[in-house]
Amino acid sequence: MQNESPIAISEKKKELLDQSFRDSVATINQKGKRNFLFPKQPKGKLYRWRTIVSLLCLAVFFTLPLIKIQGEPLFLFNVVERKFILFGQIFWPQDFFIFAIGFLTFMVFIVLFTVVFGRVWCGWACPQTVFMEMVFRKLEYWIDGDAAAQKRLKEMPFNAYKFKKRSLKVAVFFLVSFVFANFFLSYIIGMDRVIKMVEDGIADHLGTFFSLLGFTTVFFFVFYWFREQACIIVCPYGRLQGVLLDRKSMVVAYDYVRGEPRGKLKKATLDTSAGDCIDCTACVRVCPTGIDIRNGTQLECVNCTACIDACDAIMEKINKPLGLIRIDSEENIATGKKTSFNWRLAAYSTVLVLLLSALVYLLASRSDVDVTLLRTPGQIFQTQPDGRISNLYNIKLANKTKTAIPVTMRLENVSGEITVIAKELAVPAESYFQTTFFVKVDRAHIVRRKTPLTIGIYEGTKKIKTVTTTFLGPGY
Repeated sequence: MQNESPIAISEKKKELLDQSFRDSVATINQKGKRNFLFPKQPKGKLYRWRTIVSLLCLAVFFTLPLIKIQGEPLFLFNVVERKFILFGQIFWPQDFFIFAIGFLTFMVFIVLFTVVFGRVWCGWACPQTVFMEMVFRKLEYWIDGDAAAQKRLKEMPFNAYKFKKRSLKVAVFFLVSFVFANFFLSYIIGMDRVIKMVEDGIADHLGTFFSLLGFTTVFFFVFYWFREQACIIVCPYGRLQGVLLDRKSMVVAYDYVRGEPRGKLKKATLDTSAGDCIDCTACVRVCPTGIDIRNGTQLECVNCTACIDACDAIMEKINKPLGLIRIDSEENIATGKKTSFNWRLAAYSTVLVLLLSALVYLLASRSDVDVTLLRTPGQIFQTQPDGRISNLYNIKLANKTKTAIPVTMRLENVSGEITVIAKELAVPAESYFQTTFFVKVDRAHIVRRKTPLTIGIYEGTKKIKTVTTTFLGPGY
């Protein structure tokens, strides 16, 4: 191989990799039944960093519902009442287009992030992974023991010892799921209402309590039984990675150029043609989805980097360079080059910047009052006793703030009079206000069948909205 190019050598070594993994899923056995996994507890530098990141994520999850701005929660996603709060700003259904732009921005960000860093989000910050690996898995190690003890417990006949272990595990998992469900519910209805339910008692809030039990059951089912299947089967992001990743994407990857052909430690020390991989399977034993990363990028891999720590520990023991498994791209491993900024990353970045700019503009220009103004259906113009022409209009105002807003209306482009049916035109806080009003214009100003009409909505002397409509007249 000495006279061959690096790419030719890498292709030959790649042929040594086992491709049978493509015919099956690690969590399903040959009989088609669930293959429960017992991953070894990871240790190492990256795992310590993951723990720190997870603690920060958990701190954010438990803290956000308690933070308020002007009496409102920092985040609220009340789907039932169609009330959404982001960073203290209240959003109503009229602001749905902002959510659409925000969602589009988020999707482009996912694509860009995946192209550059693979599924690092899945392994380091996704709530499913953080809860599973950093909370429930740690509790499982504490209750059932390490991977070997968990296997023995599963294969053990049901006796008093197993009953004690299973009962404790179910109780602890359900209790933790209940705590998570309370905080999850607080993102929907607000922490104040959750606390009020506790203070008033279950009987006064049966609907909310049953919703809480539903969330608790879902959490318990996912983290006690379903586990990694949520990432493999349910999560759409895991399915999307197949079309988002390519040879240039940064992923958790095995350096087959350096590692192949594999050999046991004794052979590796005697045979200089053998690769650095000693086939210890340490990377497989710590994988939470049960895959062998040496087979290449796979659907099940969430880039948790546990295999990197496991491999580095072995390499350190046998005095081999670290990084046999590392975060790198397929192209870099094959050619020995480093990632460079290319046209695709530039295109994704440009689109993302444009979308972020549009989102910031929409948020900055968003008004506190939304106005919908329509001419009353079925009504034509009317001639008043003084000769003026009048039209009847309906107006609906939505107040997105926490204080009532008194408003007035003024004709902007023609001389005339606005007569409101309601005594006072005031929009209640966080609510809607609807009324009808007449616009009366001198006949001399009406020169065609439909005359454009501009109405300014004012809060005191400050114009907060301008709306346009048409004014029907007799025409000439």
